[in-house]
Amino acid sequence: MTVQISDTARPTVPGTSSARTLRNLTYRPEAGALIGTLGVFVFFTVFGGANFLAPSGTAAWLNVAAELGIIAVPVGLLMIAGELDLSVGSVLAASSMTLAIVSGYWGGPVVLGIVLALGVGVAVGLLNGLIVTRTNVPSFVVTLATLFGTAGLTLGLSRVITGTTSVAINPDPASKAVFGTLVAGQFEVAIFWWLAVALGVGWMLQMTRYGNWILAVGGDKDSARAAGIPTDRLKIALYVGSGFGAALVGVIQTILYNGAQVANGQSFVFNSIIAVVVGGVLLTGGYGSVVGVVLGTLTFAIVNQGIYYTGWNSDWASFILGVLILAAVLMNNTFRRLALSYAPRPGKKA
Repeated sequence: MTVQISDTARPTVPGTSSARTLRNLTYRPEAGALIGTLGVFVFFTVFGGANFLAPSGTAAWLNVAAELGIIAVPVGLLMIAGELDLSVGSVLAASSMTLAIVSGYWGGPVVLGIVLALGVGVAVGLLNGLIVTRTNVPSFVVTLATLFGTAGLTLGLSRVITGTTSVAINPDPASKAVFGTLVAGQFEVAIFWWLAVALGVGWMLQMTRYGNWILAVGGDKDSARAAGIPTDRLKIALYVGSGFGAALVGVIQTILYNGAQVANGQSFVFNSIIAVVVGGVLLTGGYGSVVGVVLGTLTFAIVNQGIYYTGWNSDWASFILGVLILAAVLMNNTFRRLALSYAPRPGKKA
């Protein structure tokens, strides 16, 4: 059902405690992601010069990682449960335009715009979850449809209501401080939102029965249902969480940049999946961790921004990302096979 190996199931590893600790790290889903993150960090520290580690350079890749990470963590949970969500890009744009229209174009309270914007994310997530669980249509197809459908509605309604595709907003100081300010003039407050999301979801995945349910559903949905796990309700909740995460980033961007555009967010569609895959989550589900997704997000952000500090042509960034994805998948498969090779065999004492 899941390939995560409990401590009691692992065999005794000979050698010193340091050797056992190092060996035990290979059981973890995030082992490959940790190697990848350290590798790209050292690489760009060497070739990116002092500016890469300067406050401005560190802020550049941390800010990218924070916004992407808020979306990638719930998307990673969905992928651990064996599902995809491609609609996050359009949800971000729809929530962003909702806030801008309600609180900017119509002049309503900013808090009302934020609530409605987050409600858009919840609604699209709920729609995705209901369609996927009720029809058994592959989530790739369902969320691809809502990706285009939501984008079309956002563009059409924005033109009908405002006559334009971009709307300005003047947020109040409290909203600005909570969602869209820069700490020390460089670090987005979104970094704290990212940490909060990662810590909360990580605790849920590792410490509660819901985390075991998510891993079980991704490992074998039929067995999980037979064991009494409410698989449909669980997946619907995960889709709602994914939509909420995308809407939260839409709110953050709108307040940070004092405006919204209908084209916002499309880069997050595949970037979030890239971060999750690089973080060690299997596309087939049942294997992964929040720590791995965080590391995968950091790896993506460092490569995405680090290329600009090397003096090389930024066109190579896409090539490096492509190589990184392939290497990550191969490395993750290796660690997964390694973990499975230590699973207790029938009739053999661990």
